[in-house]
Amino acid sequence: MANLQETKLRGSNLEGADLYEADLRRADLQEANLRGANLQGANLRGANLEGVNIQEANIQDANMQEANLHLANLRGANLRGSNLFKAKNLSLDHLSKAKTLYNTKLDKEFLIPLKEKYPGLFEEPDE
Repeated sequence: MANLQETKLRGSNLEGADLYEADLRRADLQEANLRGANLQGANLRGANLEGVNIQEANIQDANMQEANLHLANLRGANLRGSNLFKAKNLSLDHLSKAKTLYNTKLDKEFLIPLKEKYPGLFEEPDE
């Protein structure tokens, strides 16, 4: 498990990187490219993910509490079981583009409208 807590990775190209269970608490990943990266079980609590590309990334069971997701690209991201409580600058539009939100922990302001408008995001995905 990599300890990258509070690391400055702004603008880094980490496409396809294996960051399984990495400790990225409060890391600065602004505008980093994490497309297709494996962030399963990673701790991203309080991380700056502004403008980050996490398209098609595996973020299953990750802790993203209080992370800044302003302008983050979540298209096709696997957010299954992730914790997004109190994530900052998150929007319904961002979340609607994810691959799955099955068992994802969300604030009620997102959970209720997303379940109504995009119920398929909450179905158990085929592995």
